[in-house]
Amino acid sequence: MNTAQNLRIGDQVTLHYRLECKGEEIANTFASGPETFRLGGGDIDPRLEALLLGMRVDQHATYALEPGAAFGNHDAHLLHTLPRSEFATDAALIPGHEVEFTLPNGQTLHGIIRSAGTESIEVDFNHPLAGLPVEFEVKILAIESQPQAD
Repeated sequence: MNTAQNLRIGDQVTLHYRLECKGEEIANTFASGPETFRLGGGDIDPRLEALLLGMRVDQHATYALEPGAAFGNHDAHLLHTLPRSEFATDAALIPGHEVEFTLPNGQTLHGIIRSAGTESIEVDFNHPLAGLPVEFEVKILAIESQPQAD
């Protein structure tokens, strides 16, 4: 670990973070323990990753992000009306609840039920924080650098 190293794509980083939206805490690892992941590996939204680039060990920052800056703007094209028959007959289809779909390639897709009728269900596949202001606090605890290709 090199404490003088600036965080780059490909580096493994251990950090604490806190996400807050409109005064409501969404996530906080300061209380539960740090997380470790590879920057650029898709573990967090690229817009938040971009804020981490260049940070150093022991650096602590808080970012007040305007609506859409953290998880993108709300995209009306990601709101889909699906036939109720595509859901299990015993599924609790309650507006505001999250549903998960398994795609043919094995990946999962999460959505939020916006409305549930007798014939169809409206599901929003936007990130739940899309289009909302977010406060992102981060403290870098460790960086394991990857060798750079010459």
